[in-house]
Amino acid sequence: MTIHREGYPSIAITICIVAIINGVTHYSFSDFPIVLWLGYVLSAFLLIIILQFFRSPKRDITVNTNNIIAPADGKVVVIEQVSESEYFNEKRLQVSIFMSPLNVHINRFPISGIIKYVKYHPGLFLVAWHPKSSTDNERTTIVVKHDNGQEVMFRQIAGAMARRIVNNAMHGNDAIQGEEFGFIKFGSRVDLLLPLGVKVKVKLEEKVTGGETVIATFV
Repeated sequence: MTIHREGYPSIAITICIVAIINGVTHYSFSDFPIVLWLGYVLSAFLLIIILQFFRSPKRDITVNTNNIIAPADGKVVVIEQVSESEYFNEKRLQVSIFMSPLNVHINRFPISGIIKYVKYHPGLFLVAWHPKSSTDNERTTIVVKHDNGQEVMFRQIAGAMARRIVNNAMHGNDAIQGEEFGFIKFGSRVDLLLPLGVKVKVKLEEKVTGGETVIATFV
């Protein structure tokens, strides 16, 4: 299993915590085998959870200029028309993907094109499925202009547990569909703001895979 570079500090901290827990358990409860083994099991469970959270699986990504692909692993929790006021100032189709702590948290470009807009917004840490998390939570907004002239917005949104958004997209750079542009730690959400004319290929509650699942197609 490959571990994402963003996980190294968290894994190192977890190993230190596990070592302390095991040390205290060993010296304080050596006469209580049940407590001793319970401490070992809980420590192993914690370490496994952290390792799986930062896993970086290999994805076979095929670039298709007509497709808008999932920017993250997770579950589709919103498909609705909204008024977008940060950049477009027009109606857009919002598709939101909720990432639980069990999902891979790597974020990928949904389309290829030129990065036209990048902005970080400080904010709250409401639960990621809260209706106002798209506008009130800490988030990063990115807009990519496709070769066909249409623009797609996507937002990395922090959740109640997510306290670090990593964004490597830079204004003016090329975006390549499926390539990694960021990471969000410990449960979060990604919103796609799409042109109204696209054809949606997913349904509510559907599980999607970042870099592979087709969210919508241009028409």
